[in-house]
Amino acid sequence: MDASGFEQPQPAPEPRGRRRSVLFEIAETLVLTVVIFLGIQTFVAQPYKVEQLSMENTLQPGQYVLVDKLTPRWTRYSRGDIVVFEPPPSWADETGGVPLIKRVIGLAGDTVALRAGKVYVNDVKLDEPYLFSEDGVAQPTEAAGDGENNWVVPAGDLFVMGDHRENSADSRTFGPIDQGLVVGRAWLRYWPIGSFGVLSKPSYTGVPAS
Repeated sequence: MDASGFEQPQPAPEPRGRRRSVLFEIAETLVLTVVIFLGIQTFVAQPYKVEQLSMENTLQPGQYVLVDKLTPRWTRYSRGDIVVFEPPPSWADETGGVPLIKRVIGLAGDTVALRAGKVYVNDVKLDEPYLFSEDGVAQPTEAAGDGENNWVVPAGDLFVMGDHRENSADSRTFGPIDQGLVVGRAWLRYWPIGSFGVLSKPSYTGVPAS
């Protein structure tokens, strides 16, 4: 009742069917959002948290990168790509099944060799400005495992190494990896926000095809 003494009409209650329709629309939107999110993670891109020291100083533990899973479907991996991959079966127990992140050094058919602490691909020494350094001096790349220092990369495989060679278990230890284990290319460092940036790739000019 207002000041004039007349009772004000009350709004009609919302029909029950209308409430159910609104709830259905909300649920449908949520389900569609989840499906789109999962589809993007499965086929397009997914985040990856760096947990190892092996890619210092290019990538630091605790940083997040975005992994491109789409373009590798039509663009082959190339030397210098940073890739995320499932550990080889022989190494899965060592990592607890956690995916690894390394840089592609050799492609199928390439001969990768270590000579006097330097990496050679098809007899050409690689220029590796991204290597972890102390006091401005890059660490030498030494053989690991059984001391092998020469590999021929099989068809369908990639030879990968970390940028911090002394802190990296990589193809020097477990050999070339099957491309079927590769999740995708890491191309964007996005967190923490202060580290935001596209991951650059070296050109390795002068290295002949295998």
